[in-house]
Amino acid sequence: MTTSAKIREVPLTGAGTGPYGITVGPDGALWLTLVHAGGIARVGADGDLRTWSVAPDSRPLIITPGPDGALWFTRSGDDRIGRITTGGELSAVELPAGTGPCGIAAGPDGALWYAAMNADAIGRVTVDGERTRFPLPVRGAFASMVAAGPDEAVWFTLNQANAVGRIDMAGEVTLHALPTEGAAPVGITAGVDGALWFVEIGAGQLGRITPDGRITEYPLPDRSARPHAIVADPAGGCWYTEWGGNRIGHVTPDGTITTHDLPTPASEPHGLTVAPDATVWVALETGALAHLTPDPAPLGDPDPLGDPDPR
Repeated sequence: MTTSAKIREVPLTGAGTGPYGITVGPDGALWLTLVHAGGIARVGADGDLRTWSVAPDSRPLIITPGPDGALWFTRSGDDRIGRITTGGELSAVELPAGTGPCGIAAGPDGALWYAAMNADAIGRVTVDGERTRFPLPVRGAFASMVAAGPDEAVWFTLNQANAVGRIDMAGEVTLHALPTEGAAPVGITAGVDGALWFVEIGAGQLGRITPDGRITEYPLPDRSARPHAIVADPAGGCWYTEWGGNRIGHVTPDGTITTHDLPTPASEPHGLTVAPDATVWVALETGALAHLTPDPAPLGDPDPLGDPDPR
């Protein structure tokens, strides 16, 4: 079902910068990667925008809060894991050449875990910079995104191997093949229902996998929508982006799907995050943010950037 939720777009860094990953930081602000500009952006609750240049060829992709009160992000272009404090101090951990880090998340062990998409591995970096890499049992798998699971393990998607994987804190890897051929999973998140939810960009479906490996797939209303990222909704279900369909979608724990059209055509929605007030923020690669207020509106300020008339 497609609805017209309250969605507005917020101009951010303009065309050519490429807002890609987004998260809420420990300071309550929105933190984004700028994949094309090689930078990081912060948007405060008052709308204040700050940007930092990382490196021209760094191609930062995914950003996540770390266990040390800083933000950590992957630098897919120059094989590093970046770190930025809430005050804007930048540093990095260098990885082996050809790693191509993509997804990153804090694990249950207090370290950062990342997907090495060009190296067929899952990596681990401590806040002190200690590096470990765990090879995957398949080649050409294109490890994409990672998420901490409910079972003291880290889960990840293998885009080209058509599988979802699990790695425990000892480095033991288990792979689960997807029922649909060519599903090409990308985003993954731990739902409040105790399962992992993921998107299948190649099949136009959402997937759910329980810690014991049971998989359920949910076809999207538009199978050509190319879903990209997914994040758990603390109220139940998950929000996800349709990169090809120019929409934001929501799925309930029972698989009911609702989609919301974005105001600007071809805005290229990628990463998304749920704010403390339960509204949803989406990074649009064309240079803006989308802000969705669910209906009914949540308690609290539904529009921290101050627009009195969200669309």
